[in-house]
This record gives sequence, structure tokens and C-alpha cells, in this order.
Amino acid sequence: MNIAILGFGTVGSGVYEVLEMNRSKLAGSAGEELKVKYVLDLREFPGHPVMEILTHDFNDILNDPEVDIIAEVMGGENPAYEFSKKALLAGKAVCTSNKELVSKHGAELLKIAREHNTNYFFEASVGGGIPIIRPLNRCLTADDILEICSIINGTTNYILSRMRDDGMDFDEALKEAQDNGFAERNPAADIEGLDAVRKTAILASLVNQTQVECDDIYTEGITKITAADIAYAGRLKAKIKLVSLIRRADGRTWAFVAPMMLRKDCQLYHVDGVFNAVMVKGNAVGELVFIGSGAGKLPTASAVAADIVEAAKHRHINVVTKWEDEVLALADTNDLEYNYFVRVPAEQAEKAKGQLLIDEIADAGIPAEFAFVTKRMNFGEFKRRSEGLDTISVIRADF
Repeated sequence: MNIAILGFGTVGSGVYEVLEMNRSKLAGSAGEELKVKYVLDLREFPGHPVMEILTHDFNDILNDPEVDIIAEVMGGENPAYEFSKKALLAGKAVCTSNKELVSKHGAELLKIAREHNTNYFFEASVGGGIPIIRPLNRCLTADDILEICSIINGTTNYILSRMRDDGMDFDEALKEAQDNGFAERNPAADIEGLDAVRKTAILASLVNQTQVECDDIYTEGITKITAADIAYAGRLKAKIKLVSLIRRADGRTWAFVAPMMLRKDCQLYHVDGVFNAVMVKGNAVGELVFIGSGAGKLPTASAVAADIVEAAKHRHINVVTKWEDEVLALADTNDLEYNYFVRVPAEQAEKAKGQLLIDEIADAGIPAEFAFVTKRMNFGEFKRRSEGLDTISVIRADF
């Protein structure tokens, strides 16, 4: 069965490597040999074996009836959207790691795949090498999913881990992440929470079987987290993580991406470095945890390769994924109840004590500040109670 790989960057070269490295294993799983017939890229790769199958024209792939499966690992919305749509319309299966494309156009591309007896698979778009899309779509179909709480961005988890464990400030930890290949030269999508919110939108759309828009999900990144916040968290026996939450109850869905303080009784507390974890709570199965490498060349490529095997096993047989294009209206995240870690100037300590319901005072030896954790309340009440306070920092806490 012939494969074409669109894009030969980090993930694309990884897919090529995995298909070559595990050739016999994949052939046994798929029922026939999987052969890479084309690689599409604008660049040249002198001395690399891929030069023998390199093309700069997508039409070479689209018009070749021998190509059955396309691995779209270009990234970005365009031309990935155009190429994926044309491939599906031609009856070719598409497997992708492209969370931006899936979050925006997943419903449409799945519909086209259904109508043309082929498949659109996107396991690698959330959690890198962690299997989560297929379990949600197949293994947990007997459950009503009540909550998905996760760490789904390895870059931010790495930065926060280095700030905590090695006393780095944010900029220093970010630079190290970039030097080690864990963050892009332009890290905005990661540190502003955009990458995590795209993955959150995909998961929320799947569990609701209808479209959840990224722009409707409340999003905070980690750019405002300081060394002082990390120090206070340590005194509170907590860690700060960028958390993605999807909660469903009474016909409503809440979703957000934001930094949170977590303690040891939360399993996400123990997930450090570039690792990701996804906690799924079903009304019958209870709580399941999926943990592993959330990014990187080979873990992500492994997930794409697994989708290629699925596409080979279901050639011209659509695997139903329910995801309609009607947009779901999300519930107001101000309704959700949490504790709040708050820092205010020392001169406002008495005012804070009078206005907010303080549960625990924090002392990290930082002068001219008063820091504390509130009792649980929804964010709407917190905002009302904190009016007039000059807050230095506010971080949700799940204590």
C-alpha cells in the first residue's frame, strides 16, 4: 500500500523514519507492506534517500491512483486544508498531526471522508504519542464523558518544571527549551496557550460530537508566571501547571486553558518535563489516566504511523467519528468553583482579609507582599470580592 508524506520537517522525517524502522512490524499489523512512494516538500535534501521520491508538486500525489494514504504533517492551516480536502474528495485516506487544521475543519473533513468511503484520522493532533483520540472514539463509547483534565503542552510543562526545580526565571527556562528543541523560535502558540486550546477544542468537540470553537474557550498562557509564584507554590506544597479542563454536566460544557496550582492528590501534579497527561472521567468507567511523551519527533510520528496502519486496515471502509459542524455554546467559566492563590501589596493585607474568604496564608519570604489562598468560590464571586484590590498575581488552585 503506497503512502505519501506531506512535509518533511521534524514530524514528517519522523514518520518516514518510523515507517522504515518498523517496516516488518507495520506490514504485519496492516496486512500488507506500507511503502512511501512520495514525500512532498519545497526544499531539497541532498544525500538523503528521500531525494529519490521527493516531489514539489502535490498534483503528482493527488493524480496517482496508486497512492492510498496521505500523512499530512505540514502544520498550519494552509495549504494543509486544501491538500487534505482534495485528497479526501479523491478517496484517499488522510492521517494528520495538525491540531490547528483539525480544530478548525475537523467536522468538515470527517464528513467528506464519510461521503467518499475513506478516513480522516488525527490521533497525533492531541498529546503527541499518547493514544487518546482512538480511546475516546472507540473504547469509551459506552460512557458519558464527564470531565477531561489534562496537561497537553510539553513546552510549557518543561518551562514550569525548570523554573521550579532549578530556580530559573521564565525567560531563561524558555531559552533552554528552545535550545533543546522543545520550543519553537517563535514560542507564542505554546506559552500563550494557543496550542493547548486547539487540542482542548478537538477533545471537547469529540466528547460533545459537535463543533467547539477555539475562540470560545477561556485561555490564559504562562507568560505572567514568575519565580515568585513558583516559590509560593513550593511553600504551599503545590506545583503550577498549564491545565486544560473540559467539564460536562446537566447538558452544559465548560472549557478553559489556564495555569493552576495543584497538590499531590491530583495525578497531574506528578507529570513533569515535556511529558503530557490526560485524565478522563466517565460516568461508568470512572477515572482513566493516559500519560507519555506529548511532543517530539518520534512519539508524534509513532501516532501518525499508527493511524496509517488503521487507514490501511480500513481501506475504503469509513470508521465513523461523530463530529457535527453545528457550533456548541459553552457555559460561562465564571461559574466554576476553585480556590485562588492571590498576591497583593502588603499595605492591602487588611483589606484583603476583610473582602476575601482566606483559607491559607502563604509566606515565601518576599517583602512588601501579602499572599494567601482563598476558600473555594466561583470566579464571578472572586471578582466581586476582590474589587479595589491591587492584585499582583491570581492563579486558580485546586486544593
